[in-house]
Amino acid sequence: MTKIHSFHIPVMGIGFTIDSPLKVAHYGIDSVISLVDDILLEKLRKMYCEKFEQSYQEISEKVDDFRAKRITSYLNLINDIAHKNIEKLKNSSATTEIKKYFSMLPDSSNIKREFNKLISDGVTIEDIKDWLKNNIHIGSIDVNIMTKVDKENYKNKEQLPSIYNDAHAALRGFANSNLNSSVILSAGMNPRLYSYIENFEDFYPDTNGNIKKKIVLKVSDYRSALIQGKFLAKKGLWVSEYRIESGLNCGGHAFATDGYLLGPILEQFKQEKENLIQTTYEIVTNALVNKKRTAPNKRLPIKVTAQGGVGTPEEHNFLLDYYNVDSVGWGTPFLLVPEATTVDKKTIESLIKAKEDDLYLSNISPLGIPFHNLKGNTKDNEKYKNIDKGRPGSACPKKFVALNKDFKESGICTASREYQHLKMKELYALNLAPKEHAYHLNKITEKSCTCVGLGTSALIAYNLDTKTEGNGVSVCPGPNMAYYDQKISLTKMVDHIYGRDNIISRNDRPNMFIKELNIYIEYLRNYIKDLAISTSKKQEKYAITFTQNLREGIAYYQNLFNKHRHISNQLTKALVLIKEIELSNNECESNTMY
Repeated sequence: MTKIHSFHIPVMGIGFTIDSPLKVAHYGIDSVISLVDDILLEKLRKMYCEKFEQSYQEISEKVDDFRAKRITSYLNLINDIAHKNIEKLKNSSATTEIKKYFSMLPDSSNIKREFNKLISDGVTIEDIKDWLKNNIHIGSIDVNIMTKVDKENYKNKEQLPSIYNDAHAALRGFANSNLNSSVILSAGMNPRLYSYIENFEDFYPDTNGNIKKKIVLKVSDYRSALIQGKFLAKKGLWVSEYRIESGLNCGGHAFATDGYLLGPILEQFKQEKENLIQTTYEIVTNALVNKKRTAPNKRLPIKVTAQGGVGTPEEHNFLLDYYNVDSVGWGTPFLLVPEATTVDKKTIESLIKAKEDDLYLSNISPLGIPFHNLKGNTKDNEKYKNIDKGRPGSACPKKFVALNKDFKESGICTASREYQHLKMKELYALNLAPKEHAYHLNKITEKSCTCVGLGTSALIAYNLDTKTEGNGVSVCPGPNMAYYDQKISLTKMVDHIYGRDNIISRNDRPNMFIKELNIYIEYLRNYIKDLAISTSKKQEKYAITFTQNLREGIAYYQNLFNKHRHISNQLTKALVLIKEIELSNNECESNTMY
């Protein structure tokens, strides 16, 4: 797969990039489809079959292995249409679309220079069609699987084998598709799922090192990358890319780690990349020989990419040039690009109006992981109405995150009405003091039905039936959204990334590293506030480690940016804030002791 852009569009929510490849792949742009919701995929498959006059046969829940088969069918359809789009472009006599393809390429692109020279020399489009066939490349149609969203499934009240778990079925759906692309595994390590990959031929390299279906790990630190990379290598499986995401300065679910900041993490990958390649290559070669499989005759390549809070061409280029990353993920701003993502009009309007205070790190996710949220989103409004009616919780129509087993072996979603009713009964029986009771009650009822809400926007955007889902939309932009205030064309967005245009009207946007640092400090502050109500030695130790890692991160940035006075001043302010938090924590500990 030839990569012609230095950015990619990461997965966003469940439905926001559900069909992005149909919009951007023929421009050479990589994007990622979420495989969480097979019900949504099936609805869109029907829609696109009708639109492109292809035969459609429903894959109902009565069909054996329906989840995997729905995913395979959808991915095959998207792949087929995307390749027809690129062939249409290659054979087109319409210069507008062809010029659009090349105009969006970075100015450093050799094929862009060649194309512009052909045009300036007066060569007609008809004359350069053969050249186009060899020089226009499709963007990768990648998929995302959240490894922990691996719900066990049942038939006739009997638990099915683990290969029918949700993430396992999603992996099988991708493995059986005709895609030549990557699966991005996110949300941590799932050993059983990783072991399951061994069953599919497309994940193994051939003699030349070619892999039809590549493995990408989304990671938040080097240690995690090395552990997971070695685990897979021992099975003869190669990790082709480590996708580093900011712990907190990102969209969707956020993984704060232990206070490790993006800059120091990228520095470690930069220093250790060669060691990572060599270590895992030796392991994977031995594993392939032991499996009596073909081992590649040369070292396999590894890409290191980064994403999370990037907003200017200067930041984009810094990641490429200083940290030597292979690609930079641009997520949140693309929510305002209808030519690239699928977001309903009302949600786009809300995102355009959003300011810093409207974007916050919440606890609404049923997965129990911090989740970036937009105040006033319609799914949360729906949740508050249910609380006011005395019936908190969702009907839970899809059950993709019905993973809690406090009350049922088969699992319940913590955002469901059933779970919250049972949990509140437990809480009332404790007869806690009013303040403590209110704190724990909010912890129960704040959960929102995101597995439905994050896909509904696509249904509304395409005027599809939402009777089962309702009209509530969850949206998960990163904090970066506050600095974008307009709907953006695809060309304008790409020009902004490459520094040929500017779509940020404000001049007070902080550097991405500083923004991340401030979010980490606020996270630490809120964590310590919670310790005042409920604490343990483990939590106290975590707070101390977290603080120390933040201090080390600030020292790293001070050294890195010592010539940038405004950044150095912001780092000094951050140290003052951390000192205040430490004093507050000490005060909490004193109050706890007495």
